[in-house]
Amino acid sequence: MSTAELERFSINQMTVKQLSMPDLVDACVQSGIGNVGLWREPVQSYGLEATAKLVRDAGLTVTTLCRGGFFTAIDPRERAEALADNRRAIDEAATLGTDTLVLVSGGLPAGSRDLHGARERIADALAELGPYAERHGVRLAIEPLHPMYASDRCVVSTLAQALDLAERFPANQVGVTVDTYHIWWDDTAPAQIARAGAGGRIHTFQLADWTTPLPQGVLTGRGQIGDGSIDMREWQRYVDAAGYTGAIEVELFNDVLWARDGREVLAETAARFVEHTL
Repeated sequence: MSTAELERFSINQMTVKQLSMPDLVDACVQSGIGNVGLWREPVQSYGLEATAKLVRDAGLTVTTLCRGGFFTAIDPRERAEALADNRRAIDEAATLGTDTLVLVSGGLPAGSRDLHGARERIADALAELGPYAERHGVRLAIEPLHPMYASDRCVVSTLAQALDLAERFPANQVGVTVDTYHIWWDDTAPAQIARAGAGGRIHTFQLADWTTPLPQGVLTGRGQIGDGSIDMREWQRYVDAAGYTGAIEVELFNDVLWARDGREVLAETAARFVEHTL
């Protein structure tokens, strides 16, 4: 693989979470990979400033930080804690040098069946956090998750719903995450990608494949690209046609991959990216 072939490729840290932060950075450098998406928990474990220095010294670009969100709590104390945590996430993104914080918005509070109310609480949170993010040079990227996660993880299930929220705010404050795993089933998604592109709201593009049967708990069901049902080139064409020219992250939650050697998985993922997107 050439450097040119990997120019837009970004490895999301969760894909190879078995690698320590120094090993991840070293593996990227050795493989000619210049982009990485980071997660807050391993960043905090290694140290925020230490991580920022590590990636900066290696010449890597941090394409996104995951994740903020979980805005749907009703209890005032829980809601205040969520907003405070998201401000910290914005600060962390700025320190790491990324302009994009990915948001998983949150599911229904315990005992609630009020989807509309939960989505409005997301809008209320964005109204508070958007200006704060803008002041720190960070954009908030609402990620719609597959509807199977609506009850417990994310009441935003489609790109249309994500854009309906994002478009209440300036594009340099709030946009969307386009993730093949979550939207490939939705025949309205291509038009929504065009809508997002026209408004300058595609803040990141992520790949994962859909393989069945899903594992128990479904969270670790994201397949290696090329192993499942999704035509990656088709979705990249939609995103490119919408004007997106940024990095393309591969973000996989997969117990089988995590049980393997992380450097081997990284090399395989880069090769699959070249095979299935270029």
